Amino acid sequence: MISFKDKINQVGLQAKEASKILAKIPTNQKNDALLAMADHILNDKELILEANKMDIEQANTRGLSESFIDRLELNEERVESISATLREIESFKDPVGRVLDSWTRPNGINISRVSTPLGTIGVIYESRPNVTADAGALCLKSGNASILRGGSDSIHSCVAIHNSMLKGLNDAGITEHAIQIIDDTNREAVNMMLQGINKSIDVIVPRGGKNLVAQIEKEAKV
Repeated sequence: MISFKDKINQVGLQAKEASKILAKIPTNQKNDALLAMADHILNDKELILEANKMDIEQANTRGLSESFIDRLELNEERVESISATLREIESFKDPVGRVLDSWTRPNGINISRVSTPLGTIGVIYESRPNVTADAGALCLKSGNASILRGGSDSIHSCVAIHNSMLKGLNDAGITEHAIQIIDDTNREAVNMMLQGINKSIDVIVPRGGKNLVAQIEKEAKV
């Protein structure tokens, strides 16, 4: 049986390989994937809401605050908003290959600064399930692989949304390793991400409260 650490290391290796592919994928293929994801989110609305009910029930059992549960809770309108956000990201101009600056040296050589993908982005976030779609889609649009780790309180919702996104990747012929989610609530997964998963992660992005951001700023080796 594969160990927990080996499983996370495998996620990192898969993301690293996927990042090489994503850097060369054309805009229209990325856009096709994003539009397909938006459709699948709507088609899978009931599955996503059922998963969210599990998270809400656990949150109530634990006596979490009303404000926390409100951030966690999904309804039809919020699921439709997730789909709409994916379509909005699809409409963005592709940042890959954009000329940021150019100049000519005294010797006549022309030099340009061109935007390129970062590689693999690790995103650590808390209770809002919609961040799964937002973060994965933005990374894809910018040609980056992503490794997502949502809060344990929203794990069922995040996995359900991610499953719909995988369908969109498949529809567009893009490797599922382009957007991966760590579905294990073991805190060690976060520690391994902050260490870079054996140099697989190039950038860590925290999405949450000031405590989460402060922790990542303190502990991240990436």
